[in-house]
Amino acid sequence: MLPAGPLMIEHRLIEQAVSMIKKEGELISSTGRVDIPLLTTMVDFMRTYGDRCHHGKEEEILFSALEKKDMDEEHRAMMARLVNDHKRSRALTSNLNTLLAAFQRGERGAVEEVIEILQTLASVYPEHIELEDKFFFPAAMKYLSKEESDSMLKQFQEFDRGLIHEHYKGEVKRMKEQMGMSQ
Repeated sequence: MLPAGPLMIEHRLIEQAVSMIKKEGELISSTGRVDIPLLTTMVDFMRTYGDRCHHGKEEEILFSALEKKDMDEEHRAMMARLVNDHKRSRALTSNLNTLLAAFQRGERGAVEEVIEILQTLASVYPEHIELEDKFFFPAAMKYLSKEESDSMLKQFQEFDRGLIHEHYKGEVKRMKEQMGMSQ
């Protein structure tokens, strides 16, 4: 298997989450009701799985290796666009999380902003995934030798293995902060 394989498999799960994000945006738009627990779970999914796990492997392993290659300018520009998409989705997810915190405090004035963020996320990801799956990954895999591909797959496994510990150390830190406990 090439390193694009696991990344494309992860895309299928992200697509399912994005379809729910789109549906939730439509539901909020028609009802005005914000389902804070559901959106909190969506934010966690996008932050942990979509960004830290998936984008983390892309940026920290695949893109990092590709930056050292003599890539065509077209492919290098495509990779830069993908990184910018990652940054944009991080910012959108962070903004959504901030709005949810306001809702939890009882502030209800940002329904339109929540809808806009959900709609934007639902439109950004399909294009991004299509660009990676159909254009960037096939081109990028040609820059890697068999040995580099095999090594990268092992790096992906190690990356994933450490992710759960990183995530839950962060969760404990956040809970302590929320409860006013020292580190």
